Amino acid sequence: MSDIFASRRENLRRAMRLRGLDAMLISQAANRFYLSGFELHDPQFNESAGRLVITSDGHDWLATDGRYLDAASRIWDRERIFIYGGNAARELHGLLRRCGSRIGIEANGVSLTFARDLTDAGSGLYCEAADGMVERLRRIKEPCEISALEKSFALNHKLMKWVEGQLEPGRTEADISWLIERFFRENGASELAFANIVAVGKNAALPHAIPGQDAVTDNCPVLVDVGCRVENYCSDQTRTFWVGTAPTDEFRRALDLTRQAQTAAIEGMRPGMPLRMAYALAHDVFAKAGVANAFTHGLGHGVGLETHEAPSLSPRAEGVLEPGMVVTVEPGLYYPQWGGIRWEYTVLVEEDGVRIL
Repeated sequence: MSDIFASRRENLRRAMRLRGLDAMLISQAANRFYLSGFELHDPQFNESAGRLVITSDGHDWLATDGRYLDAASRIWDRERIFIYGGNAARELHGLLRRCGSRIGIEANGVSLTFARDLTDAGSGLYCEAADGMVERLRRIKEPCEISALEKSFALNHKLMKWVEGQLEPGRTEADISWLIERFFRENGASELAFANIVAVGKNAALPHAIPGQDAVTDNCPVLVDVGCRVENYCSDQTRTFWVGTAPTDEFRRALDLTRQAQTAAIEGMRPGMPLRMAYALAHDVFAKAGVANAFTHGLGHGVGLETHEAPSLSPRAEGVLEPGMVVTVEPGLYYPQWGGIRWEYTVLVEEDGVRIL
């Protein structure tokens, strides 16, 4: 496995050289893991378990604090581990200065305080934003990543078959959310990929509804959007169910149009297609039916180490579909008066089209 991480760092190094960077400071947790295998998760929002310094000459560093020295030593050469103390930015300035003068920074992964401390620590560094360099590599999944994603999505499909039987009148959104989390953990997931979305009735009109005490009733919609993590890779699926035997005409029509929009997108997606065109395939179905104003978000997003990663399938997205990309296809229609519909598959872009995971 260490060879995979080393190969990824070499790919990044080539991109760095094209930009003339002497080194790059990796601060995004998922990017750090992708390049090193060192801890996907940071302990808390306001602290970091560590950063990487990737250098153009190949003498890379894993920087962390003393709490993680043992964990770092298990995957990284002890001589290339840099331990910092109270002010990580000021101490990293010295390390970066030894690596060169032109440094790429993941600007979206550092705080303003960190950036100020790095600048105030002294002269000799020219830092520039280099966001997206690692993410561009992560967009194309390697065979080992695809294998992990297939396992993660297989468990999600199993959950979706099971959960419909748990949508019983009287059970609250929070009750169902807990049952889902238990199912994932008891069937092989290491954790949730993201906080469960279980939305009853009108709450289904909220794309990111938070499970609460609203209870399932006889003859109501329930939207379930969940994912798990297996072998470090995420899944993400949404289904909208009708509990009862008498779905309303509004529900039937919205569900039918949503499935039509999804099918149009999946059947039309091909390598080389502009990302925004994939969105347009679904949007056109809604536009022809006169309901496009109820489709309030993009068509999808990348899935991998993170639930939401590049690329985006939105009307403003740049770039094209490429073999190896893994993206969601999740059209939806939302009506505050009664609820909403979202139906989501995640697909792998292959040479001749896409395959549902």
